[in-house]
Amino acid sequence: MKKHITLFFATILLLSTGVKGQDQAPSEIKTIFKSSKGSGGYAALTNKFTTIHGSFANMPEVYGGWFVGKKLLVGIGGGATTNYIPVPLAESSNPTQRMSYLYGQAGLVNEWVIASNSPIHPVLHVFNGAGFTLQYNRPHWDELDNTPYQEEVDDIQWYYVCEPALQIELNLFKWMRLSPGISYRFAYDNNKRTLNKQVSGPSLSLAMKFGKF
Repeated sequence: MKKHITLFFATILLLSTGVKGQDQAPSEIKTIFKSSKGSGGYAALTNKFTTIHGSFANMPEVYGGWFVGKKLLVGIGGGATTNYIPVPLAESSNPTQRMSYLYGQAGLVNEWVIASNSPIHPVLHVFNGAGFTLQYNRPHWDELDNTPYQEEVDDIQWYYVCEPALQIELNLFKWMRLSPGISYRFAYDNNKRTLNKQVSGPSLSLAMKFGKF
C-alpha cells in the first residue's frame, strides 16, 4: 500500500506541474470525447475499498454540491459499508449470534480542482464530519428462510472523521467525469479524543461525477 501511495503522489505532482500554466488562461473545458464550457455544481457516486477493524470493507458513497469558479466544490456527502465485517467473539455484544460491524459517515465535502478545463487533472478532496460503528446480527442467507430474523443493533461508537484524498480526474464528457483516488481516514474516538486505529486507515476509490462543471 505504501508503494501505491508514493506512486500516486508522484503522479499528482507531475500532473500539477504540467497543467499549472493551462489553468491561468481562460478556455473552454477540454474533454476526452467532446469539449464544452460549463460550471455550477455536480454530484458524485463513489465506491471505496478499505478496512474496518482489520477486515476488508466495501463502502459506497454519494456527495455533491456547488462548484465555485471551476475550482472549489462546497458540499455534503456520506456513505456506509455493505459487506459482512466479522466481530471477534471477545468483542461481540452477542456471542451467540453472527455479529457484523457496520461503519458509516456523513459530513462536509470540499474538492479543490486543479486545471479543471484540462482533460486529465488532479483533485484535492477533503471530508470532515461524523462517523460511527455499530454491531448488528447478520445471519447467512440460507438462515433467513429457516429461522425468524430480527436485526439487532448494539455497541454504537461515534467518531470525528477527517479524510483527505488525492484523485486523478478524467473529463469524459462535458457532464461526466471519472476520478480514481486514494485517501486516508483519520477517525478520532468521541470519548477518548484519540485516534482509533481500528477505524482509521487508507482507502482506494473510484468516483463517477455528473453535473455542470
